[in-house]
Amino acid sequence: MSEAVIILAAIAAVAAIAALIMVLRGQQGRNADTDQKDSEVAARADALARAQTEVAQAQTEIVGRLKTLAETQAAAQAALTKTLNDRLDTVSKGVGERLQAGAEKTAQSLGDLKKHLNVIDQAQKNIVELSQQVVGLQDLLANKQSRGAFGEHQLTDLVKNILPPSAYKIQATMSNGKRADCLILLPNPPGDIAVDAKFPLEGYRALRNAKSDQEKKDASRQFRTDLQKHIQDISEKYILPGETAESALMFLPAEAVYAEIHANFPEIVDASYRAHVWIVSPTTLMATLTTVRAILKDARMAEQTQVIQKEIHTLLKDVIRLDDRVGNLRRHFTHAESDIKEIQTSSEKISRRGERIEDMQIEDVDVAAVEQVTGAAPLPSTDETPTLPLEPLN
Repeated sequence: MSEAVIILAAIAAVAAIAALIMVLRGQQGRNADTDQKDSEVAARADALARAQTEVAQAQTEIVGRLKTLAETQAAAQAALTKTLNDRLDTVSKGVGERLQAGAEKTAQSLGDLKKHLNVIDQAQKNIVELSQQVVGLQDLLANKQSRGAFGEHQLTDLVKNILPPSAYKIQATMSNGKRADCLILLPNPPGDIAVDAKFPLEGYRALRNAKSDQEKKDASRQFRTDLQKHIQDISEKYILPGETAESALMFLPAEAVYAEIHANFPEIVDASYRAHVWIVSPTTLMATLTTVRAILKDARMAEQTQVIQKEIHTLLKDVIRLDDRVGNLRRHFTHAESDIKEIQTSSEKISRRGERIEDMQIEDVDVAAVEQVTGAAPLPSTDETPTLPLEPLN
């Protein structure tokens, strides 16, 4: 940048000198008559010549610098070109790699999108099938008998999933000839509990679809009447003194109906309490059956406890009998040990006597000693040999 400024300054100086020469020459032509002016012109011409020389030298330097600058610029341009080419190659390579990675990710995303679309298609098919099933369920619930079968089937599934097979009977016939949807077998007390499924859907739908106050009033009256009749029927048919418990269960297979009763019909709940008919939904029935299972487990544990206590009492008698027999055996061992000690004592005495007899020189046996040992008189002997006293055998 500084060299370019110098070049521009030199060019400006050359232009100024050239203009000065032109001015001086013009003045020289106009004042040729005057000597004084001639001398001044000569001086100025000398100065101009020196200036031209300096300008020529400066021009030479400028040309050299321009050449050097051109070479420097060419080298810098070559280096810049090489750097740009290298960076362009790096950028091109990076762009290519990124494009390839982007293409791979795009392909993977498209694959995942295809999978999600397949899942969505399958879900849509399931939704269509579910809508068809809902329509079928609505048609099923529209029929009173089919609705009753639906409630019984749901009740059966809940009971089978919670209680063991020995704890219930499905479609159990009572002594009065009535058939309960389910009979839960419990020990007495409380006794067997009957469960009957009811589904007052018409009254509930009329109550939900009522627009005016009069329609709501009529629907509430009908809904209340249906529930009271169900409670009365269950109380009369499935609560039998001496055969069942003092209460029964009315199963409502819809949580919405159960919530509606407890929210807006407290008189129905009170009537069920008075009739000992407990209203349950699928959720509350599950809790009730779980409690029943715990009661059955406690009852079985109590029975097993009695059996265990009986076996422990019998085992205690056997242990006492075994202790007596061990005592008898210990006494026998004590007597045997005493006899063995006496036998050992006699054996030791016999051994000592035998050793003494072996050490004796039997030439003249003491008659008294022989008689004491054998009980018979010895043979006569003429030699008199001292004898040792013998210990008696015990």
